[in-house]
Amino acid sequence: MAGLSATLSIAMATKPSSPPARSARRSARNDELRPIGVIRSQLKTRSGAPKQGSEGAPDAWLEVRRWAAAGLRGLEAGDQLIVITWLHQARRGVLQVHPRGNPRYPLMGVFATRSPDRPNPLGLHPVVVRAVRGNRLRIGPIEAIDKTPVVDIKPQLR
Repeated sequence: MAGLSATLSIAMATKPSSPPARSARRSARNDELRPIGVIRSQLKTRSGAPKQGSEGAPDAWLEVRRWAAAGLRGLEAGDQLIVITWLHQARRGVLQVHPRGNPRYPLMGVFATRSPDRPNPLGLHPVVVRAVRGNRLRIGPIEAIDKTPVVDIKPQLR
């Protein structure tokens, strides 16, 4: 990914019948995935990050783009969210892995694992909101590395 302002294009099997919603800055095509923000973390490399947030990951800041900041309304400290990221350093051609990177485990298809390497590398991160500061959320724990694009935020279902 060239940067946060880049658009991630995805192929759509069919086009929706209604036009896309317009944003204050620019409208997205129905076949585009636009990052809404970016993770700012002390984790700088894949090898230095835990496999899951619950395995010792730190808190991090999620910076939401100004055009999407109105979508944060109603969020507050203590809320439980699912942060959906684009795993920008993933290897997209990988279809089989040894679970948890351990060669002692037999090869498995990526759809049976939580590997970041997969055809469409979306990351799902259950987090707790620690603080809301304008267009920034302090969240954690999260294993996403610094500069990971965020494509959506959803509340956890209770």
